[in-house]
Amino acid sequence: MTALHTNPLFSRLGSAERVLVAGAGGGFDVYAGLPIALSLLHQGKEVHLANLTFSSIGGLPEDAWLAPDVAVVTPESSPHQTYFPERTLAQWLKLHGYPAKVHALERVGVQPLRAAYRALIEHYGIDAVVLADGGTDILMRGDESGLGTPEEDLTSVAALAGIDDLPGLTERLVVSIGFGVDAYHGVSHGLVLENIAALEREGAYLGAFSVSRATREGALYLDAVAHARHRTPDQPSIVNGSIAAAVQGSFGDVRFTERTRGSELFVNPLMSLYFAFELSGIAARCLYLDRIEQTVLLRQVASAIAEFRDEVVRQRPPVRYPH
Repeated sequence: MTALHTNPLFSRLGSAERVLVAGAGGGFDVYAGLPIALSLLHQGKEVHLANLTFSSIGGLPEDAWLAPDVAVVTPESSPHQTYFPERTLAQWLKLHGYPAKVHALERVGVQPLRAAYRALIEHYGIDAVVLADGGTDILMRGDESGLGTPEEDLTSVAALAGIDDLPGLTERLVVSIGFGVDAYHGVSHGLVLENIAALEREGAYLGAFSVSRATREGALYLDAVAHARHRTPDQPSIVNGSIAAAVQGSFGDVRFTERTRGSELFVNPLMSLYFAFELSGIAARCLYLDRIEQTVLLRQVASAIAEFRDEVVRQRPPVRYPH
């Protein structure tokens, strides 16, 4: 049991020496874990970054591949690709003097993704994994009225949940930041809160804390998001843009990219909160995790979730805030 003045997430990571911080849902999700990764680096820990990639990495040279379905991306990787969040982050890391490599994981099913994660963990001797989600759909268990875009997130959860036989891997945790951004994908955040309450009852919720721009890590995160927006002007991250706006104190329908034209955003302070969990607790609550266990391709994951949804007799209706 930790004291009130300590942070339960970082207390759990206190004895870890080599930590893997990975983006669960692809795209710019790895940026959602950046403040935590930076804090761990500043504590003197060895930190490695990974991300389920939306970019084409099949053409990377042979020596870039750590194992099947996982490649090491550097600031110089694939200069012809305009959209490559892992390379963009590696370039930012180099600018600020941090280890400048990000591991790109192919968008595959549970079995090959688990093998890729296992290879990463064994190669670096990882003793703790923090899976980061920009948004909250990683917390949906499957019977809600809307799930957002769960395929990549829950494939990542399932892949890591099955790696429970490595004695050196002592912690597998999940963090979610960007509360509210998934409303535009049909997620009821009243149900998100209900799910968090259930995880609390089951002992899997590790509390919440905010990213402040007054901290070194918060200021660096804002710089990293701005750098990514500059390097990827046509496809900036709406999720991280919203989180960064919230960290800066913006509120309401904030316009930071033309990609949100026609949508009414609700940027607010809750978006800067990290919610932390034990990965095993999230895995245990997912009602369809067994359905995707044997998948090899991501489209098989999507089909399995759709089939499960067709069998749900009664979906949990959206829950509105009473205040």
